[in-house]
Amino acid sequence: MPIAIEPQSFNPSEAQAQFEASLVKGSYGASANFIGTMRDFNEGDDVVAMELEHYPGMTEKELHAIINDAKSRWDIIDALIVHRVGKIDTGEPIVLTVVCSAHRAAAFDACRFLMEALKSRAPFWKKETLSDGSQRWVEKNTPG
Repeated sequence: MPIAIEPQSFNPSEAQAQFEASLVKGSYGASANFIGTMRDFNEGDDVVAMELEHYPGMTEKELHAIINDAKSRWDIIDALIVHRVGKIDTGEPIVLTVVCSAHRAAAFDACRFLMEALKSRAPFWKKETLSDGSQRWVEKNTPG
């Protein structure tokens, strides 16, 4: 399970534990993760929810390509990307990336790469609902 698109809230700790349990015991010495959660502000406005859309088929293909790019750049055992779609409330997890490798440097570097590549390459679209009830599409991602 190197990728998962989740329409419902998920538990990042459970997803990471399941992923690591799928690997050969003792095959890695380091794991690094990143958990992104829905914040209640953006561009100076109060945000109460977000709708996250994706292009089925294309999204999964790109997530696999991002993981393969990481594997070609760093000596990693495996990687995981879990990403939410649908309505997301503040405080809920949006994304989890996990990288397992023999040593910490590759795990840290590849984990950051996964997140930066997700932000620039993955076909996701975000529509925020603001505290005044208005909605807007997010035009750009926050810088890494």
